[in-house]
Amino acid sequence: MLVHICCSVDSHFFLEKLQADYPDEKLTGFFYDPNIHPYSEYRLRYLDVKRSCKTLGIDLIEGEYDYENWLEAVRGLENEPEKGRRCEVCFDKRFDVSAHKALELGEKKMTTTLLVSPLKSQQQLKASGDAFYESHGVEFIAVDYRANGGTQDQSRVTKEQQLYRQDYCGCLFGLTMQREQQDRLMDEMFSPINNHILPASIEERLVMYEKRMKLEDDEIDYRIIKEKFLNYRQFSCKVILGKSDVIPAYALSYSTLPRKKAQGRIEYSIKKVHYMNRDEIRIIDLATFNALADADFSSVTELIYNPLPLEKEQHLRSQISSSPYDMTPIIILESVPDRKITLHLDAKVYEDTKEKLIILS
Repeated sequence: MLVHICCSVDSHFFLEKLQADYPDEKLTGFFYDPNIHPYSEYRLRYLDVKRSCKTLGIDLIEGEYDYENWLEAVRGLENEPEKGRRCEVCFDKRFDVSAHKALELGEKKMTTTLLVSPLKSQQQLKASGDAFYESHGVEFIAVDYRANGGTQDQSRVTKEQQLYRQDYCGCLFGLTMQREQQDRLMDEMFSPINNHILPASIEERLVMYEKRMKLEDDEIDYRIIKEKFLNYRQFSCKVILGKSDVIPAYALSYSTLPRKKAQGRIEYSIKKVHYMNRDEIRIIDLATFNALADADFSSVTELIYNPLPLEKEQHLRSQISSSPYDMTPIIILESVPDRKITLHLDAKVYEDTKEKLIILS
């Protein structure tokens, strides 16, 4: 039986139940999810599914990540709600590809782990599956593992196996509506030009889950825990001298401005830290930055595209200000100007939760 797989949270419990209910069937997993965005999230989910299938002794095939074709398939349905018409088209596309994969492998039966997701309509899924049975001759096995406490059992298995528990279906349009309803920043879509791995980002989780697989290969005990912290995202930073002279500028992480714009001049200096007369803004030149950070940047532009690791930036902030999470704007310029300065800084600080890997032995 070919089993279309969407994510490990749904698939691990689902596959365990299938193994018990269909002991004579050789199960083959097929990870085909071109709807998942961004690509780093896709890789993270595939990585966890790969680990899960290895644990269960199930062969896994990865389908093509044809995201552009998926976008074309759902064009015009971007504003459809969860379980709406966009989801039907998405299911149909994934079932079509899965059914053809089943035929290619000589399988006569197929199913999908989407059936166990509480966010998906089983009726909708069964209708799509039955339609492809009629057209392709591949029987769709519509099992209901949500009933009789199945959802609670699934949650228990997820915790026991320390599976990656994503909090959106994977679709960009569903995520957009979800974050708007939650009044939350859609930070999953952030991809800095400097390739910084941001706190609580998909990329940070991907590194952590890759590390946990190596720990398991080396038989080292670990635990994945969650912790609350103050997160930060910077949208833009620009400094203008006088009326129109834009110069390279770098804002240390956790720099914020309440009104996103401030104008003023240097009022005084203490130990090579220069204080503006607006919004507690502090400016240091590149030479001072290099000395404090034990770095050797030749220009602010180089710093913008190849910054220090976040931990070093926070240590530097604690040298200049009161703590690593102080939100005073700290701006690095090539040199300190004796002219009117206009700072445009769009950034957000917010409460967040992130995962952390703890080695137990």
